[in-house]
Amino acid sequence: MKKVGDATLPRQRSKGTKAVNHRLKQLRTRAQPGRHVGRPETSGTQKKDVVLDCGWGRLVFAQTFSDHETLLSELRDEAPSSRDIAFYVRDPHVLLSRAPQEIFLDPSHTFRLNLSTYRAKPRRMRGITIRRLATEADAEGINHVYAACGMVQIRSDFFSSERDNRSLTYFVAQDDASGEIVGTVTGIDHQRLFDDPDRGASLWCLAVHPHARQPGIGEKLLCKLAEHFQARGLSYVDLSVMHDNELAIKLYEKLNFQRMSLFTVKRKNAINEKFFAMPHQSYDALNPYARLIVDEATRRGIHVDITDAGGGFFRLTHGGRSIHCRESLSELTSGVAMSISDDKAIARRIVSSAGLAVPEQIEVGEDRTALQAFLEKHRKVVVKPARGEQGRGISIGITTMEGLDAAIASARQVCERVLLEACFEGQDLRLVIIDYALVAAAVRRPPAVIGDGHSTIACLIERQSRRRQAATGGESRIPIDAETERCLGGQGRNLETVLDEGREITVRKAANLHTGGSIHDVTDTVHSDLVAAACRAARAIDIPVVGIDFMVRDPSQPDYVFIEANERPGLANHEPQPTAARFVDLLFPGTRTMA
Repeated sequence: MKKVGDATLPRQRSKGTKAVNHRLKQLRTRAQPGRHVGRPETSGTQKKDVVLDCGWGRLVFAQTFSDHETLLSELRDEAPSSRDIAFYVRDPHVLLSRAPQEIFLDPSHTFRLNLSTYRAKPRRMRGITIRRLATEADAEGINHVYAACGMVQIRSDFFSSERDNRSLTYFVAQDDASGEIVGTVTGIDHQRLFDDPDRGASLWCLAVHPHARQPGIGEKLLCKLAEHFQARGLSYVDLSVMHDNELAIKLYEKLNFQRMSLFTVKRKNAINEKFFAMPHQSYDALNPYARLIVDEATRRGIHVDITDAGGGFFRLTHGGRSIHCRESLSELTSGVAMSISDDKAIARRIVSSAGLAVPEQIEVGEDRTALQAFLEKHRKVVVKPARGEQGRGISIGITTMEGLDAAIASARQVCERVLLEACFEGQDLRLVIIDYALVAAAVRRPPAVIGDGHSTIACLIERQSRRRQAATGGESRIPIDAETERCLGGQGRNLETVLDEGREITVRKAANLHTGGSIHDVTDTVHSDLVAAACRAARAIDIPVVGIDFMVRDPSQPDYVFIEANERPGLANHEPQPTAARFVDLLFPGTRTMA
């Protein structure tokens, strides 16, 4: 007769074995993209050798290829100025051994969101609408976001020819106030594309414009796409992210994406060069303004010698010609031109002689009666140091003698000579002139924050500063100083005020990028009279590369007053306009790429 323990033991072992086997199966599923990834088992319905054109390049789904030679052949068909990506590559070390001079292992991580356990977040974002791509204007907006983020843009004919592809889904984030597209994400349904037996999906090109005002846009786009694929009954959504993109990885982990052992292979080309080629010594220490020009020169085969990375200095050499630069300031700019631009009073006199409209201006002296008379005449004035850059020491909209004294003291911390200028109400317009022709025009808007109903203005400023620093490589932040407090005080608020949810206020009057301002491209709509005036100012100063600043009622109208000339404009602030390309054209015309 069997003991009770003997009778029950096999059943317990069986139950435990099933549970262990189930957990092992789940681990294998999470560790692999599906049994069909890599060199798949044959399926009766799954399509073979699947390649999807995405406009900026092609996605090559490696799990649908039966051998490495066919996959390599497909990668070799990459179009010029495109970036093809082979995703789900199994045994990438073997693939690379077949053509190490042509392809490389992309330094990216793959993350997966399990849609069976994903739970939607119901909270709606105020001021932003997340919706499907609908118009050609939306398509243009997507490209503007890509350009601002330094991504490869979609070719002009793509949406008109491919937008009905049922496997591709585009969501855009639209700013309700301005109507601008400020974010986008692309999704691919693997089930619809190639009858994927694992019912997977992937996410690509999640991008938010660096100057977007609201926080959390990327998260909302990502969640919207996840909900969309979940509603289709798909199992998971995968994405690829660069290994050093810490902010993006933090977001994905927050949303319960799990790291996967999946690999991506790309072809060696000019776009991908920084991922596989030996970098320039000290390249990582360059700021975005110098790096943009160094990248353009490297693409053209111009030798680059970084002479002082911290200061943004580098030497470019090609065909026996050598030019030393500090960002966009080169040896082609004379010392005289630089001296004129550096002194705001002298620059104003020079361009006034050339016929440009300038505001009335005086230099601060000991005569307080003259200061008071100037203030009473114009009611509002601008106080600025005679020399200086990046918006330091500038106070705008001063209306009282008490405020004037404080603003003068602030300006003198930058330069002993201080100027008073009539305040011209309007928009801050920067025109980038290279070789005496317009390359880019942009409206610069002062920094603003949007309330959430529970955070103080000081907290909102700090969060906005972190976003601006991340978007500009540390070049932009909102200082909390006397000028910020004055701006808030003029609106009946202070740093401890809690703004209502959705309420937006300006926190500084000056629109300089370095003090948290944002830039909005108007190159295609700027009035021709403004362009002509800016070019005339550049010729009067005799400076080949310059940023001319106007105050305007509207950039599409001819009215303006000249504010100042910047001898070292930040070219990286004006993408997608070809500022770096035109700069290198000026320095080395023989390397110009003919259209």
